[in-house]
Amino acid sequence: MAVKLLMTWDIVPGREQEYFEFVVREFVPGMQRLGIQPTEAWYTTYGNRPQILTGGVTENLQAMKRALKTDEWQQLRDRLLEYVTNFNWKVVHASGGFQM
Repeated sequence: MAVKLLMTWDIVPGREQEYFEFVVREFVPGMQRLGIQPTEAWYTTYGNRPQILTGGVTENLQAMKRALKTDEWQQLRDRLLEYVTNFNWKVVHASGGFQM
């Protein structure tokens, strides 16, 4: 059964340009190399919610666990944390629709 990695965060004020360049050039391609296929990215423009909600899927829980235990994932996450605050994540069973 497919599982989804859901992540939320807020972009550090003043680092938006660097953040977007990192996400496009390194974070998303890095997730794909690990076998996590990006499924969505949501940007909150109004309200008291995380600024970014994004997700990626793997074919099963074992594949997700393997990916999240790698040094490459740790490095990607550490680099992401240079540009964001309030980082949270969870792994859930993938459904076809919007998930939080």
